[in-house]
Amino acid sequence: MDITHITSLLGGIALFLYGMSIMGAGLEKLAGGKMQGVLQKLTSSTLKAVIFGTLITGVIQSSAGTVVICVGLVNSGIMTLTQSVGVIMGANIGTTVTGQLIRMADISGDSLWLTLIQPKTFAPVVAFVGCVFYVFIRNAKKKNIGQIMLGFGILFTGMSLMDTGVSPLRESAAFQELFVSMTNPILGVLVGVVVTVIIQSSSASVGILQALSSTGLVTFGSAIPIILGAHIGTAFTPLLTIGGSSKDGKRTALIHLYFNIIGSVILLAAVYLVRYTIGIPMWSDVMNKSSIANIHTLSSVAAMLLFLPCSSVLSKLAMLTVPDSKEEEQELSMPVLDERLFKSPAVALQQAKNAVVKMSRRAARNVTLATPLLLKMDADTVSAINVRENLIDRMEVEISNYLIKMTDQELNDDESHEVTELLNFVTEYERIGDYAVNIMEKAQELEEKEASFSETAKNELGILDAALENILTLTVDAFENEDVRMARQVEPLEEIIDILVERLRDQHIKRLKDGACSIDTGVVFLDVLNNAERISDHCSNVAARLVGMEAGEDYDSHTLKNMMHHNPSKDYMLNYEQCRKNYLVPLEEMEA
Repeated sequence: MDITHITSLLGGIALFLYGMSIMGAGLEKLAGGKMQGVLQKLTSSTLKAVIFGTLITGVIQSSAGTVVICVGLVNSGIMTLTQSVGVIMGANIGTTVTGQLIRMADISGDSLWLTLIQPKTFAPVVAFVGCVFYVFIRNAKKKNIGQIMLGFGILFTGMSLMDTGVSPLRESAAFQELFVSMTNPILGVLVGVVVTVIIQSSSASVGILQALSSTGLVTFGSAIPIILGAHIGTAFTPLLTIGGSSKDGKRTALIHLYFNIIGSVILLAAVYLVRYTIGIPMWSDVMNKSSIANIHTLSSVAAMLLFLPCSSVLSKLAMLTVPDSKEEEQELSMPVLDERLFKSPAVALQQAKNAVVKMSRRAARNVTLATPLLLKMDADTVSAINVRENLIDRMEVEISNYLIKMTDQELNDDESHEVTELLNFVTEYERIGDYAVNIMEKAQELEEKEASFSETAKNELGILDAALENILTLTVDAFENEDVRMARQVEPLEEIIDILVERLRDQHIKRLKDGACSIDTGVVFLDVLNNAERISDHCSNVAARLVGMEAGEDYDSHTLKNMMHHNPSKDYMLNYEQCRKNYLVPLEEMEA
């Protein structure tokens, strides 16, 4: 094997991988982003999920890619962990499509028709037509079709180059001995794992094995362990993407790993059990591209059938590996909103209110998690905030739709008014959740710029953080318990937070002018202050509505707040003074 053959092999591998990549990208673009939409609808059965997983992976030609998408969807709460199991099992079948296409290279014959359908004949033509579409046509859909054709042609051109590059190996004694050693199942599996981890595609690994089959040295005994090892190897790519994912996101990637490892080990054990008991007549027979493709597909189907009746075992195993506390399980659950309760509006309203309470606690929790990130970034916390924010957004839609449907029922005046107020509360808490995300993003901006606040700014933020946590606790508890006395404590605290924010803003602008603070951190600090002020404003809106509902007055929140400010009660003044001592006095002592 000379340098020409080596460069031909390397060039063939490069073209093969590149062709597979751009063909998959073109197919994904042509799908118009529908792939994730399809995955989101997998709500019925594991078998349906398997079918969809197979089809989607057949399109993008990457089981790892499909699993990465699943991790993202589970991470965001759009797909459940149970739904992802079927998709992952189907992904392993879908990724075998490339091998089935490559087997066409084994077609031979003297007729014109057989010659035309051989990849070495039509691949260059398909690539040329695809290039014309991709380069010269502006229509986006046709351009995507051109990209698919170009990738298809490049893939098979690379396959042809690989065949040429490995052709001298059929006469190599060392290579023959190497493949004889591959009949050792452990060694064969390790080779399959390592090669697949390096090139991050089981389809590509099997494609290389199909190219090597042209040497006439690849037997069933040497190929089967390598193929099963390729299944295991492809499960490591999604594991590289789970940093910062939620616990369910990490479990999804682990399900893929467990499915491939357990399935491959069981299949390998079954094959060798048959081999040493009944015997396998074709064990030493030479494999061609078709037989390798068939083994690749059949092993994936067999693993799927093995786990189909007990797919829940995989999710339970992943949950044992990454366990949840009872508090987390309860916190990340979606509320149940049963429309059958519309027949009893009072019960339905209580159910809706319970859902809004859960939403309020999630929004408040995100704020308390986001502010410490300004001082120290933590990837797990960022992931937790994103998961919770996605749940808050989904809850806003579901609760609002539920309440709007309730208005079609026969409600009395009080019930109708409560529906309206609950819709207002949903909006307030959703906005609080958005501002928490804004603060988190400001913390990420600081990390990206490798900047940090001065010690003075950190101490100031500590006071602001304590005030925010206090007002959120008061607001959420008052709402949950319908405690008007507690709700009346919110407005004086909100007024103190406004003063606190104004003073912090003035102090920071002074530091900017004196050059004691950089422009980057200065802008972030001011944005954080704005978001904190907005959070306290929404808390004030919630509390004012609670006070108004108890008084039976149909005032808007702004009118009620103005009334409290212009005619403050004794309790109001006492609460105001206590908040001033808690938050403004420490700030004044720092400034002194």
